[in-house]
Amino acid sequence: MLNFLKEFLVFLIKRKKFWIYPIVIILLIFGSLFVLTQGTVVAPFIYTIF
Repeated sequence: MLNFLKEFLVFLIKRKKFWIYPIVIILLIFGSLFVLTQGTVVAPFIYTIF
């Protein structure tokens, strides 16, 4: 998994795909939000946002 992330970052830097950075960051934030709030008391409040 770490090898994939390293290659992906090298690809983004070499090809100068700077427009992908915000998309990846937002996906990581939402993904971690769903994983961290799954099964907690906060989950119903988070799901009402979406």
